[in-house]
Amino acid sequence: MSHPAPYPVELADEITVQLGRLTDRLSQLPPPQAAQVIARFLNADNGVLGRFTQLMITGSYFAKDQAERGILPPEVWLALGRAANELHDIGLDLDEHRDALRSICTQPTATPAKPPAPAPLVVRRRR
Repeated sequence: MSHPAPYPVELADEITVQLGRLTDRLSQLPPPQAAQVIARFLNADNGVLGRFTQLMITGSYFAKDQAERGILPPEVWLALGRAANELHDIGLDLDEHRDALRSICTQPTATPAKPPAPAPLVVRRRR
């Protein structure tokens, strides 16, 4: 007889399912509502991206401990640490654009009389 999955594993599975549902619905939302969902998702303090970054940081600490004990290869710790650092940097880059997302959330849904000018889709990042 198999044992039921521990609660944290079930929680991870449920979060995965919920993210899939959100992804499916996002493309069907009107722009202001979609922008609001994305802005909440990207919130550095309590949004999904921020929480996921914290999860990777915690995972990196766990992997470091296990690598020091010889249970995990050091490459696992390094990979998780690198992922946590990259996610943190991505969060900082995206944080610069929260105001633009918020402005879409507050715009009226009526079609503008004059369409906005097209913007370049590639922008160089500052380092």
